[in-house]
Amino acid sequence: MTTATLAPQDLSKRVAPGTALRNTVTLAWRNLVQIKHNPMELLDLSIQPIMFVLLFAYVFGPPMAGSVEAYLPIVIPGIIAQNALFAGMSTGFGLNTDITKGVFDRFRSLPIARSAPLAGRIIADTVKQAWSMAILLLVGFAIGFRVETNVLAVIGAFLLLLAFAVLFSWTSVFIAMKVNEPEKVQIFGFVVIFPLSFLSTAFIPSTKGIPGWLAFCMDNSPVTQLVEAMRGLLVGGPVLEHAWIALAWGVGISLVFAPLSLRAFKQRA
Repeated sequence: MTTATLAPQDLSKRVAPGTALRNTVTLAWRNLVQIKHNPMELLDLSIQPIMFVLLFAYVFGPPMAGSVEAYLPIVIPGIIAQNALFAGMSTGFGLNTDITKGVFDRFRSLPIARSAPLAGRIIADTVKQAWSMAILLLVGFAIGFRVETNVLAVIGAFLLLLAFAVLFSWTSVFIAMKVNEPEKVQIFGFVVIFPLSFLSTAFIPSTKGIPGWLAFCMDNSPVTQLVEAMRGLLVGGPVLEHAWIALAWGVGISLVFAPLSLRAFKQRA
């Protein structure tokens, strides 16, 4: 009795670009379809953003801006940016879950592009990011927020947010490749993302009155640059300088963490 085996060279063959793209789209769709089997993920994408908007608007709005309506142009872009950073952690969480449960071992035995599982996860999470931003804007509209620019500016805000989120998500991908439990990826999110988002102008109009050294750090934070660009695109104000600096931060982060993540991915996959 003989056992059929795949020759090593069969598994190491290069996959054609078109095939790799189809593999990536298929796995991205797999990750999106999984939402209906995991209601908690849908709650994270929908309920959590709604709670953040309502709590910040009605608890902090009157004391900080005089009214909820006056605070909404400040806080809605900030919450959108913060939510994008936290949602980016789901990329690492999902990747680590697939690895620890052996899903990647099954992928490795299939004749698909080695990069498809990673690329598919990132694409699926980018779609989820767009969904969360849409939910935040709709809730904002319901309680009085109004876009004061135009449709092209709103599309630009979506594209800027998604671009920064994808670039920043390489940090969570790297953590996911280095830890052995998905919960450790979440710990990274709370330890890093919370200070990063609050040490910015995400929930305040400016750093006026803040100690000089702290104001300098906040003014030059990537989150502040992203938030200010989002405010400019949604309610009016300077955009280009803030957008370029935010994207420069994102590119710099990805240049560091993307190669480290891909090396770690090759070692584990």
